[in-house]
Amino acid sequence: MLKARHATGLVFFPAYDWEISPTHPERQERLLYTQDQILEEGLLDIEGLHEFKAGLASEADINRVHFCVPDVAHLTTTSHFISAGGCIEAARHVLEGDVERAFALVRPPGHHAMRVVQGGRGFCNINIEAVMVEWIRHHYPRIKRIAIVDTDCHHGDGTQDIYWHDPDVLYISLHQDGRTLYPGTGFPGEEGGPGARALTLNLPLAPGSSDEVFLLTVNELIRPVLDEFQPDLVINSAGQDNHYSDPITNMAFSAGGYARLTELLNPDICVLEGGYSIEQALPYVNTGIILALAGLDYSYLREPDFDPYKLKDKQQNIDYTKQLCRMQLKRWRDRPGRPAEARLVTRQRNIYYDTDSISENQDETFRLCPKCPGTIRIDSSVDYGPHALCIHLPRQACAACRAQAREWFESAGSNFSAVYFQDQERDEFIVRKR
Repeated sequence: MLKARHATGLVFFPAYDWEISPTHPERQERLLYTQDQILEEGLLDIEGLHEFKAGLASEADINRVHFCVPDVAHLTTTSHFISAGGCIEAARHVLEGDVERAFALVRPPGHHAMRVVQGGRGFCNINIEAVMVEWIRHHYPRIKRIAIVDTDCHHGDGTQDIYWHDPDVLYISLHQDGRTLYPGTGFPGEEGGPGARALTLNLPLAPGSSDEVFLLTVNELIRPVLDEFQPDLVINSAGQDNHYSDPITNMAFSAGGYARLTELLNPDICVLEGGYSIEQALPYVNTGIILALAGLDYSYLREPDFDPYKLKDKQQNIDYTKQLCRMQLKRWRDRPGRPAEARLVTRQRNIYYDTDSISENQDETFRLCPKCPGTIRIDSSVDYGPHALCIHLPRQACAACRAQAREWFESAGSNFSAVYFQDQERDEFIVRKR
């Protein structure tokens, strides 16, 4: 009888009651075919592979991450709570030692949802990985440093936004070049805020990149950076739309390549993100990831139409990727230390919610602090609807940053329809509505 080298937990939630439309790529069949494949392969009969039920995230879990405007109820369904809860359950089983690794195969996905949420973006309303990460940090304070490696074909602009200023979270994304694919972000110069410079590392890859290029990024950049960062936990946002058969992307990764990438990354927790080749890719890719997590042989894994000669990388893509990895590794190693003195830093952004056709303007003020992760004030307005002021106070905030955050909250003018105060240290979420 086969036995897993690493005890691995699987959490399934196909979300029967949530879909954008019956024929949309983001629908329940994404996971139903995978479940069928896993049953046919007899994976759950392998000693050391365990299936766990998804849990239910709470509103407090979501408020620990997001400012949902006007509130969580207006932007979520029960499926969003269960999807995030499935991630939390995967993390809980790992952190309590029930298994060594876990894979949350859940939907709806989440990595396009930013800190402020005014609607849906890229099929995402709440960021399920971030909800899981903040649940971990709240319940397991021994976990100090976390690395998130996002292998979805689309840049995870939401996860990047949430951890833009966080010096204890490393975010690495490898994705199709944003000049050719939604959301049009994820360029090398997007490197994190002034208090967390180079803790965001983006690798925009050329369309058509296949196994050699993807695995090159792991060996040349991602593994060296992880080894130097030494995270307490590694999370893989395991989007599978880099597959050569995906209908909405332009990459050429294979199921075997995904399995090898997982083996090299050695993540503690994987979370399913995108992947829309429902029959041709997802059953094979998910099987490969599960086998790699469990430390089992995946060498036999092949899609029926797999042709390595057709998927061979162009030399120019390989050369470009090597150069990109060298540049980002230098950026990482040259990252600055803490600032000498406190100061306020501002940025302005326009964020488009493609699912709901909402345009949001954000004016952000960040208190860069030499003693702590700082504090954030976000003035968020949309072309119609609420005008919100959102104040984020992170864990380990010093007395001066706490005083600044309180001053922002207390002095908010009557022009805001609602003022939100998120205190992660005290696990408080306060809303003052006009």
